[in-house]
Amino acid sequence: MTLTNALNMQRGGAPQGPAGTGKTETVKDLGKNLAFYVVISNCSDQMDNKTLGKIFAGLALSGSWGCFDEFNRIEVEVLSVVAQQVQIILDAIRKKETSTPFGELNIRVDKDTGLFITMNPGYAGRSELPDNLASLFRPVAMMVPDFIAIIKISLMSEGFKQNELLAKKVATIYELMRNQLSKQDHYDFGMRAVKSVLNASGRIKRERPDIDEITVIIKAIRDMNLPKFIAEDVILFDNLFIDLFPDCDEPENDNDDLQIAIEESLMRRNLQLNENLVVKVMQLYESNITRHGNMLVGATMAGKTTAW
Repeated sequence: MTLTNALNMQRGGAPQGPAGTGKTETVKDLGKNLAFYVVISNCSDQMDNKTLGKIFAGLALSGSWGCFDEFNRIEVEVLSVVAQQVQIILDAIRKKETSTPFGELNIRVDKDTGLFITMNPGYAGRSELPDNLASLFRPVAMMVPDFIAIIKISLMSEGFKQNELLAKKVATIYELMRNQLSKQDHYDFGMRAVKSVLNASGRIKRERPDIDEITVIIKAIRDMNLPKFIAEDVILFDNLFIDLFPDCDEPENDNDDLQIAIEESLMRRNLQLNENLVVKVMQLYESNITRHGNMLVGATMAGKTTAW
């Protein structure tokens, strides 16, 4: 409602809040429901006013919506010039003009153009918006999402019957992992991590419909998290698991063929059959099925390249 109101007043919209609260998704969703083409641009401190000017001119010409993600990463000096560029386009829309001078060009302006910026306030390396720019956008505060509700709905859509119970368990284990495990740079127990577990659980349920639902969730959580834990955290993680799922056994892996093939391959290359390496290769395989990209982290000579 706030964003459509902003458009009605010939202003831009500026959703802001912590990571993973759905700022960009809200703009995309609104665009989809009103049948507008939304172009998402990830901003960085490398962007200058010429680059942004070209994007603004293109959006104005085509009547598309532009969503500039992490807008406050751009340098303050650039933002003050950008304010004038945005002002020119919004003024033209307000005056119902079909074209306007923009830099050295004269560009066409479509009345349906919408400009949106999203920001994470208070993060390191982010600039404050200059007042003349901030006044062109209506701020929208985004809250931390209700994890249990989102997990429950996602599980329903994946066809789980015990969604209420499982949603509580998934939310609890992620909260415990966030608070109790060691702080590593590559750990992430936020909404995106939870989403990948829910997608994985849906895939496992479809592949093996005969398994009990709790076992499916356990397998998904273990498959998605174990590979990234350092040795000390694996023990803690196992203890958390026993507390939350007291009567459930860890699901056995049905990847015996893969394990035999890995061991044969290691022997062919004259490498030792290191149990840890075999486990890591299996985990990398599991991660590869569910994720688009993988990053192998570890000390020198820990076997990253060999596993890959």
